[in-house]
Amino acid sequence: MLPDSFQFSSIIPVRITDINYGGHVGNDSILSIIHEARMQFLHHYGYTEMDFAGTGMIMSEVAIEFKNELFYGDSIKVSVTIAEISKISFSLYYKLENAGTDKPVTVAVARTGMICYNYGAKKIAAVPQKIKDRFTL
Repeated sequence: MLPDSFQFSSIIPVRITDINYGGHVGNDSILSIIHEARMQFLHHYGYTEMDFAGTGMIMSEVAIEFKNELFYGDSIKVSVTIAEISKISFSLYYKLENAGTDKPVTVAVARTGMICYNYGAKKIAAVPQKIKDRFTL
């Protein structure tokens, strides 16, 4: 189930390389688009995947539910939010909507499970308190 509100949104255009042999955006491209949205979300808050308030992060799982097609020339409004913060992990939720329609049409929803990770020590790390303070509603 998606959260009621999202902390960030961005418009991402559909590229010709996102189109599959069926003439619409391929499943693999949706994963690529949510990766781009995550990077924009992190950048917006001054973070990267390697420096998330002092720790790194690893995507441990992903779930995508496809709702409608997208085509070359469409623009996607991708909304992102953090939820379910625990000691070492959190979830990122994504809502992808066709931005070129009069009424928003959801094309996909997704969730990525993220684990905090210390790349130098090669071990799981705690979610930084700064992150908990900033993103816990």
